[in-house]
Amino acid sequence: MKHLFCWLLPGLWLGTGSARAQGSARVTISGYVRDRATGENLIGVAVVQAGTGLGTATNTYGFYSLTLPAAGLDSLRLVTSYVGYARGRWAAPATGSAGHDFLLAPAANELAGVEVVADRQAEDRGPRSTRMGTINVPIAQIKSLPKFMGETDVLKVLQLLPGVQSGGEGTSGLYVRGGSPDQNLILLDGTPVYNASHLFGFFSVFNADALNNVELIKGGFPARYGGRLSSVLDISMKEGNDQAFHGEGAIGLVATRITLEGPIKKDVASFIVSARRTYIDVVARPFVKA
Repeated sequence: MKHLFCWLLPGLWLGTGSARAQGSARVTISGYVRDRATGENLIGVAVVQAGTGLGTATNTYGFYSLTLPAAGLDSLRLVTSYVGYARGRWAAPATGSAGHDFLLAPAANELAGVEVVADRQAEDRGPRSTRMGTINVPIAQIKSLPKFMGETDVLKVLQLLPGVQSGGEGTSGLYVRGGSPDQNLILLDGTPVYNASHLFGFFSVFNADALNNVELIKGGFPARYGGRLSSVLDISMKEGNDQAFHGEGAIGLVATRITLEGPIKKDVASFIVSARRTYIDVVARPFVKA
């Protein structure tokens, strides 16, 4: 009996561990979400498993990783949602972890009607997101706003948001919820920018033609943004169009700018060159003594 008990106990332990491992099995799907026309990474795209409500969002590199419980999962049916782009869909058998990259095409300009219906009997589930003070400002919206002397200024656009004020006419400092400009953390592709203005503070140093995403966090920002008290301005630059050559530019009253981008090797590497030249020195030369 002693020998029989010693043989049964390890078998019982292994059987319990196997059942526990099967109950905690997971399936992970990961990949990138990019613009179909330019190949640019799309930030903040919602990626959801259809019918479950389980999902995630792409990070600043356009990468997503979604882990789902394997129990009861018959197939993978991912749906992407992003403002200005058509929905992306992908389906595959749930045989294990997989990878898939989404290429989203711009949506049609005409939007379908939306009917919003409230349900008084629905229980209050509370807030669904902890990032209540985060605002993403689309680059297209920044370029469409009126420009001071023909120059697009990202910081002046942010001064129009709730809770953000300017220090005075013509200046580009941000006063977020009463904080001073030196209490704001400004990041350009993860690198701190300590002096974000030029021309005596009338314009910012950021060229809107070379930017991909602008995110302002007015409060409750994550611990990785430590070091400032008022707000965090996280700006991401374009990586260049890896599908076709493209260029744009403009001539203003005080400056001229041009941006060129295109593929070095299609779908592999790309380049982007953005330059801006002010000629305020030429205009002021007759009024300023050498």
